[in-house]
Amino acid sequence: MNILMSSGMKTRELVVSGLKVTLAEAGRGAPLVYLHGFADIHAASVGALPFHEQLARSARVIAPAHPGCAGSEEDEGIESIDDVAFRYIEIIDALGLARFDLAGSCVGGWIAAELAVRHPERVKRLVLIGASGLFLEGKPTGDLFMEIQPLNGSSYAGLRELMFARADTPEALALLPDGRSALEVEMSRYKAMRFCSRVGFSPPYFYNRKLRARLARYQGPALLLWGESDRMVPLAHAHAYEAGLRGAKLVVVPGAGHSPHLERTAQTLAAVKKFLGAGAAARSKTAARNKPAAPAQRVVKKASAKAIPAKPKRAAAKPATGKSRLGRPR
Repeated sequence: MNILMSSGMKTRELVVSGLKVTLAEAGRGAPLVYLHGFADIHAASVGALPFHEQLARSARVIAPAHPGCAGSEEDEGIESIDDVAFRYIEIIDALGLARFDLAGSCVGGWIAAELAVRHPERVKRLVLIGASGLFLEGKPTGDLFMEIQPLNGSSYAGLRELMFARADTPEALALLPDGRSALEVEMSRYKAMRFCSRVGFSPPYFYNRKLRARLARYQGPALLLWGESDRMVPLAHAHAYEAGLRGAKLVVVPGAGHSPHLERTAQTLAAVKKFLGAGAAARSKTAARNKPAAPAQRVVKKASAKAIPAKPKRAAAKPATGKSRLGRPR
């Protein structure tokens, strides 16, 4: 499993309202803004994962690092998810994106949902992968802050069980190995957890009580991707998102936990590409139906012009009768 930044995904920096933002970008086509989670780029992984690389084959993927994550500067003004949403719309404005597809995983999915309900006219299509953000009585979000502490000082088995369906899979062990990782990776995890603590540590814990009632504001197409064994954000949250988002379709990924984009990459990619491609195909058909048939009209005009008989020629002028133009005798 490649957990290093691929040569196909490049990073650049953007300064927005005086603060530096790190962006990972790749691909061409319609812009797709991807907001990362914890088991993701800019967090547990310092670079792009196969999911991001392959997604960029069919879209222009733009993946900003959250404030304080990776190379993005800390924003000391962030105290709530509302502050994060405002910061992101500033970033999107700076990117010059009037309308765009939006995807997010885990806390990134929560941010994506908050953006969609605040600015529904700008989000063409929405993809949520194991998104947190909702409060459900009796179905709490998993305790990421507890599990980030290694058992006996070295074992991250509990964290892997929270992020994956099984703690012993190659994907889980590659992304979250026991013991110490390289300093760059350790710092990337720490920064991601520090960001999460700004919006999800003290109550409300990884949710916004108001979000569930606001979901109906976004009426565009939405794809919900959930691992059937998600212990971080239980499947009940997926059904709540499905009920609130009128244009939502839920896809439950068998054999996956909280990270279907890593555990079942091919299946998750297929669902996302089908969803994004179906929207593009529908727009093309609509455009074709609405496009005026200019060439056909010109042909009809030419044919009808031939059918119209030529106007009769003017009669030759009669010889003068001796009267002036006023009818008076000359």
